[in-house]
Order: sequence, then structure tokens, then C-alpha cells
Amino acid sequence: MANELLTILEYIERERGISRESITGALEKAIKNASHKSIHPASNLDVVIDPATGSIKAYVTLEVVEENPNNDQLVIDRARERYPEVQLGDVVKWEVTPRNFGRIAAQTARQAIINELRKAEKATVNDEFAERVGQIITGTVRRVDNGNIIIDFQKAEGIMAGRDRIHDEEYYPGDHINALLVKVDSNTSGPSLIVSRSNPEFVAKLFEREVSEIRDGLVKIMGIAREPGRRTKIAVMSTDSRVDPVGACVGVRGSRVRRITDELENERIDIIPYDADIKKYAANALLPAKVKEVLVNEEKHELTVIVTDEQSRVAFGRKAQNIRLTAKLINWNITIRNEESEPQITLEEKMAQAAEKLAADFNVSVETARVLVSNGYVTIDGIKAADESALLELDGVDAEEISEALRELEK
Repeated sequence: MANELLTILEYIERERGISRESITGALEKAIKNASHKSIHPASNLDVVIDPATGSIKAYVTLEVVEENPNNDQLVIDRARERYPEVQLGDVVKWEVTPRNFGRIAAQTARQAIINELRKAEKATVNDEFAERVGQIITGTVRRVDNGNIIIDFQKAEGIMAGRDRIHDEEYYPGDHINALLVKVDSNTSGPSLIVSRSNPEFVAKLFEREVSEIRDGLVKIMGIAREPGRRTKIAVMSTDSRVDPVGACVGVRGSRVRRITDELENERIDIIPYDADIKKYAANALLPAKVKEVLVNEEKHELTVIVTDEQSRVAFGRKAQNIRLTAKLINWNITIRNEESEPQITLEEKMAQAAEKLAADFNVSVETARVLVSNGYVTIDGIKAADESALLELDGVDAEEISEALRELEK
């Protein structure tokens, strides 16, 4: 055991960079805890590993008494067999290494070494990646585990949870993958790196990587709103009047933004010129809709956007996506009002009306219909075109109710 342990200690010290004193200290503690009862009943037990030879010995500290010793005492006649000069009341260090101690120690040492290596690796991961939180890192897909993607980043293992995946993206072992490093968790027993591709900041970092004007501070990202895998709106402004912020992000013949959309599996990206005037900013954000007028209600933090009947559909966008992302981008409530119509109707009211209609047409509860509408499934045609599993996975829906309604729809 001594020679084997010595070899292991030398390897760990040389290859893993963990000091021999550190690993032997952990081993002594682990072996002591694992074998305390089987070695000696004394309360004060020590296990000592000689880092030079690898030998392991066990000692207890005992008080010398004349007779009737307890677990923490030793009769003087026995004590004088090893310590001839010992006197009553002295405290002696007594070796109690059992014959089978090598086997006990070997089993415990193996697990202790594994645990110590894991701790050291976690510390190394933290040192290596802590300063890279918020940056894009590249790895290789190792496996898919219950919807979570386990990724090899060479010096550490990462995990991308289902909610951090881009909608409809497929991942296979061996695929190279770029993701935003969100967090380094050294305390977990699993992968230490938490990464995301659905986080809006991932798109911001892709623009920073592709657009030199952003890296140099000539163009600033002022806001970003995203529905991963579908559409993103990003607002930019220039700190130099000679630089067109939108043109810089688009690139020559769309080369820069195309590389970003390719990375995002053709997610649509709207690059919006930021404006300090909220009216102009809202009009820009609603493009390609053409806005007639924007009315501001500061007290309610609400904008009323006047459009023609023809532009109303464009302003809302497919499944109300355009207005939803615009509201998220500029952080104002938005009401669309047709130029020819008097009554005003808010987005919430429109969605409530759509939910009531969908509930009647699809034969589901209004609550379920509201969840469907809020996720973009506004009409029966939209329901039919959707993937059934995607509908069943929506938070807040009754899966059994959805399944029954879909079966009725197919009849």
C-alpha cells in the first residue's frame, strides 16, 4: 500500500498540480473518519501519512493511570513497555495501527483522492472561466440528457438547459457549439459551466464579435428584445456622426448580419436606429409598419400609435410578434389605433378577444386559449400548423384538454 500510495501522490503532485501536503491532509481526515470505530474506541484518534514513504499509521492520545482504565486511558505497566520513564498522569501517544489497516486505508484513500481531485478541478475551472462570464465560449456537444445539452469545453464541462436552447435547434454529439457563458457553478456535482443560446445577451455578443465598430465603441447597443429562434429587435446608436450604426451592423451587402443569422439558424433580426425621442424610437421599432402618429401618455407610460387600416396588420405582425417585441424593446406599453376608427383597443384587449374566439373555435377553456394566444397561436390555422409536442409543452396548459381538442379538430 505504501509504495502504491507514494506513486499516486507523486503523480497527482506532478500532473495535477496539487501539493502533496494538501492531498495527504485530505487522506488522513478521510481515513480517520472511515475507520475510527474499527481501530480504537479512544476519542482522540490521529491518522498520519508519511509523505516521503507513503506509510500510514494510527495513533491515540492516552492518559497513564494505575488501574481500571477507560477508553482514553492506559495502565502504567503497559505504558512502560514502550515508555520506560513514564509516570502516572502523563499523556502518551500510542500507536494502534491494526493489521488490516492497509486494506481499509486503500479503500478509503481511493474515494478521498477522487473527491480531492474533483475539488481541485472545480477550483481550476473557476479560475479559468470566472472572468469569461458574459462572453461567448465554444465547445463540442458530448451528449443530450433529458433535453439538456452536455458540452465539452476542454477544460470543463458545461450544460445548456432546455429553456436555454434555441427553438427547433437540434444538437448531436460531436457538433461544435457557441453559447453565452451565464454562470460558473463550482459547487454543483455536475457540469460547472451554465451556458445559453436563448439569452438576448447572446445576440448582443454575436454583434460585438462581428461588428468592429461595436468593439471600438463607435456603435452602442441600446436595447435588445428577443424571441429565440424566431425574431430579434436590436437598437443601436452611433457615437460618431460619420458612422451609420445600422449600416455598420448590416455590413457590406448584409455580410455581417448574415453571419449572425446563420449562427442563429436564420432567426430574423431587425436592426433599429435608436432615438432619444420616444416617438421616433417607437416608430423606428415598429418598422416595417409605417406609423402616422405616436401619442404619449407619460402618466400611464403608454404610447398610442396611429396607423392606417392597411398598416395595422403590419404593425402587429405575424402572431402579434412585431408589436410584442417593440413593447419589450422600448419598455413602453403600446396601443395600436387605426386612423379611421375611433375606439381604442389595447394589445391586452386584442389578445383577450382573440383568446375568447379561439376558446370557442378550438373547444378549450378561455384560460388555455389565453396561454395559446400569448405564445402566438391565435387562430385554428395556426393550431393546425403547430407541432403537437410544442403545444403540450407550453407552461399553463392542460395537456389532456389540448390533446382532446386536437383529436376533435381532426375529425
